[in-house]
Amino acid sequence: MININELISGILSQNTLDIAKAISIVENSTIESHSLLSKIYQYTGKAHRIGITGPPGSGKSTLTDCLIKSFTDLGKSVAIIGIDPSSPFTDGAFLGDRIRMMKHFENPNVFIRSMATRGSLGGLANKSREVADIFDASGYDVIIFETVGVGQIELDVMNATDSILVVLVPESGDDIQMMKSGLMEIADLFVINKADRDGTNKLFIALNQVLSLRNNNAEWFPLIQKTIATKNEGIKELTEEICNHFNIISNSGELSHKSEKRYSHLTHQLISQKQKIEFWDEKKKNELTEQLKMPITERKSPYQLSDEMYNK
Repeated sequence: MININELISGILSQNTLDIAKAISIVENSTIESHSLLSKIYQYTGKAHRIGITGPPGSGKSTLTDCLIKSFTDLGKSVAIIGIDPSSPFTDGAFLGDRIRMMKHFENPNVFIRSMATRGSLGGLANKSREVADIFDASGYDVIIFETVGVGQIELDVMNATDSILVVLVPESGDDIQMMKSGLMEIADLFVINKADRDGTNKLFIALNQVLSLRNNNAEWFPLIQKTIATKNEGIKELTEEICNHFNIISNSGELSHKSEKRYSHLTHQLISQKQKIEFWDEKKKNELTEQLKMPITERKSPYQLSDEMYNK
């Protein structure tokens, strides 16, 4: 039997074993998870939550690796939530605990956790925000979400973070027009990684053209930073801009607004999950199964069946 109060005490003192245990409890949705998350909630709200997203192959993991060092050099503690595709065999994180970041594992100011998408199509694992709350309560200064590279649909990073980095490569220049309706609109900072390649200036111009169409009345206007993560070039400047963004939204009240939106979004999500579980009792499941046995010419339409089920 898990002693929640002892576990929380370990979390607050940044005990890595207790943090790992708490994350497993949340990921596996055990009976203690809601109690744990409820009790640590009062200790959250201090960390800077950063989302790193972008197309596959843009160098997000290498960039994240560089940012870990850059933030720790500034004396900050960093927690990484690396979202990986699910293993088809174990449903766990396919890349495990990110081999490329091995050199940080012995740093007491760094905690790296891989999470599997487990069917989530929004770029983040279903429990990643809750895991971020554990890191936040533990006192980590910076929490970085590195999303699985799935393109425009990974917009749920917007509901989990304070600062969003969209990482692109010079070859992305021809795709900007297709991307701007989704991924392009959520960025606080654009990163042109692998900037030593041909096409960098073309992409820089294209991004500026897209940004010129955006509303300029906001407190923060998205910036474009060139980096070569494999050579650690542009990382210091990028880190400064990330910190600058956090300071500006903190002072303007936008950070509080983002936190309130996260609270509201998660509350709606939890209620929807409860309603779904409670709605689908055995009788309704059997009713749906019976309809599926019928030929389509005799079957009730999904609209009729859902109305009838909901109104019972």
